[in-house]
Amino acid sequence: MNLEQLGEVSAAIRNQVGRVLLGQDELIEHVLVAIVARGHVLIEGVPGLGKTLLVRVLSKVVGCTDKRIQFTPDLMPSDVTGGNVFNQGAGRFEFIEGPIFAQFVLADEINRAPAKTQSALLEAMAESSVSTDGVTRTLSRPFFVMATQNPVESQGTYPLPEAQLDRFLLKISVGHPEREVEMQILRNHLAGFNPSDLEDAGLEQVVDAEGVRAMQEAVGGVNVSEALLAYVTEIVARTRDHRSIFVGASPRGSISLAVAARARAALHGRDFAIPDDVKALAPAVLRHRLMLQPDAEFEGLSADNCLEQILAEVPVPKAVT
Repeated sequence: MNLEQLGEVSAAIRNQVGRVLLGQDELIEHVLVAIVARGHVLIEGVPGLGKTLLVRVLSKVVGCTDKRIQFTPDLMPSDVTGGNVFNQGAGRFEFIEGPIFAQFVLADEINRAPAKTQSALLEAMAESSVSTDGVTRTLSRPFFVMATQNPVESQGTYPLPEAQLDRFLLKISVGHPEREVEMQILRNHLAGFNPSDLEDAGLEQVVDAEGVRAMQEAVGGVNVSEALLAYVTEIVARTRDHRSIFVGASPRGSISLAVAARARAALHGRDFAIPDDVKALAPAVLRHRLMLQPDAEFEGLSADNCLEQILAEVPVPKAVT
């Protein structure tokens, strides 16, 4: 698959998903960026905004298997990864795969589970494999995890440590839709749309799992100039010097921003990344990698406020091709 074809395919995917998930164009694009960049996404938003629906629709449109894991305080690591079960008929232990062995995995309310269960998922995300009882099993490709968490409720939750948050390529904040969009959602539901049954939604499969892997391979054909690399480096470096930021982004943040920018360029059918790719993705790539100073939080500042200031101050390179 060449980059022109990738741009056409990504536009078709966005069109199909947008027919069901209304008013979330930026969310859809960010998730596609993560998929083709072989990363994972953490989505923060209140319940009822269509996060589960997004994974189900995407998996249907791109022809991938999908599983949903509802994280709860009593969820065990083996409930995620699977484990050995004794087969009395055969007289031996057999490994039963857990939901992590799907190609698209929704980890719903990931902060509801204790640290050891979170770690089981995050290890699979980092290594693309699962190790149980001394045996390592490779996960299928593509492998994409979309985790969600509720920013409002804190009772009975286990917040993800910064080191684990850093494993996500993007952290996306989802808000409520515009009123016109919400009215259209109401019309669709009253006309018979059922989000639990997508067979009647008229969705068309655009690619299959092999096609998604081809999209991921095609991203390597996008050029990222030295000037743009310097731009990315300067943005991330300023997060370490900003007066309101206690801990800035690590080199993994720089890598993630460059990789995500390259993926966005590919989705738009370009063979070179531009500063707009970096600007569009910098908040989603970096917001969860920053720790603010206590006085900044007291003043009501957020990581997004700091990043907005940094992006306004860093000079934009003129020539990047």
